[in-house]
Amino acid sequence: MARAGRRPGQTETREKILDAARHRFAELGYDGATVRGIAADAGVNAALLHHFFGSKQALFAAAMNLPVNPASLVPAILAGPREGVGERLVRAFLAVWAAPEGRTPFVAMLRAAATNEQVAVMMRQFIERTVLAEVARALDVPKIRVTGIAAQMMGVALLRYVIRLPPLAGADDEEIVALLAPVAQYYLDSRDGVETRQAPS
Repeated sequence: MARAGRRPGQTETREKILDAARHRFAELGYDGATVRGIAADAGVNAALLHHFFGSKQALFAAAMNLPVNPASLVPAILAGPREGVGERLVRAFLAVWAAPEGRTPFVAMLRAAATNEQVAVMMRQFIERTVLAEVARALDVPKIRVTGIAAQMMGVALLRYVIRLPPLAGADDEEIVALLAPVAQYYLDSRDGVETRQAPS
């Protein structure tokens, strides 16, 4: 009697695609790796990649073992009043890093990016294209301001989760939100070099 469930070969095909994607992303970066090229390396039709993963962004997240595709958080960050975007950005960031099992891949990639130029290029292109550019475009702000927010939050991630520097490592999420959200909002509210509100002290 045939077993119900997934057809034989689907798991193996998916793993072949992921393996090809890892090699392509590492070799060519996020921008240079194409769905068609990954499919060719895996020996499958490009449509199969869309069947399994839906998009290049989702394929990248799966190939890098990320617990969540950061790009999927953008709609929630942008939903709601503009004056709350800074807080939603910080809360989304903390949610990604919340569970230790979900945090591990991000910590590994953060460490690797610090010492491996290929990993750094791959992550830089992915974050820039799928998160920073989307938020900047939606809010009509220069991308450098959104990048400034990312720099603040990645610095916190490095000190809080990798170096585990006290008291940052022991602070609860609400303390981190209170610390970072006003700074993030300040970056977004500044216009053409003229501040529309007093900078956080």
